[in-house]
Amino acid sequence: MSEEKLYAVKNDEGKYFDCEYAQFLPLSESYCPVMVSEDNAKAFVNDYGGHVVELIEKPNPEVVSKAEAKMLDKAKTASYPANYISMHAHPDPGANGTSYDELRLMRALVNGYTVAKEKKYLLPMDGTLEEGDDNDNFQLYAYCYKGRWLADEVETDPSYKHQTVTQKELETAPAWVKAIKPFEVDDDDD
Repeated sequence: MSEEKLYAVKNDEGKYFDCEYAQFLPLSESYCPVMVSEDNAKAFVNDYGGHVVELIEKPNPEVVSKAEAKMLDKAKTASYPANYISMHAHPDPGANGTSYDELRLMRALVNGYTVAKEKKYLLPMDGTLEEGDDNDNFQLYAYCYKGRWLADEVETDPSYKHQTVTQKELETAPAWVKAIKPFEVDDDDD
């Protein structure tokens, strides 16, 4: 896969060479300040002065967990950030002894990161819908509270805040909870 690059010529005053007008202009006034050939950029430097600037795309931020984000925040203030990451990354050594997590987290420190939003689920219990006489309908939902699994009657109105559960909670749930089909929801309160 060949990597396409763009080049510009910039002078010491912070102005860019405009290929259309053959002069240095502020970037906001330049009509054609970039070129695809580094050799052309070097030729303009020889003729007009300045220096070649290689333009690169900003890399996408890495997606990290909340725990990884906390660790990266601490690494930013550490005397040796890469060493801090190396000491705190989850061990998953590759062939060279460096873990994939470690490399990913170092990229996150350099390129920036966003915290992954944890998926949340509702656990409506089949056969428990109760219709009220004042247009209120109630449904039993399973949820986890301080490690204990409970069921509670909740209004089916979508504006009502339901008890959501995480994938991690579902993985450790008892069999009766795992038998319930989870319904993924967008929980914006985090």
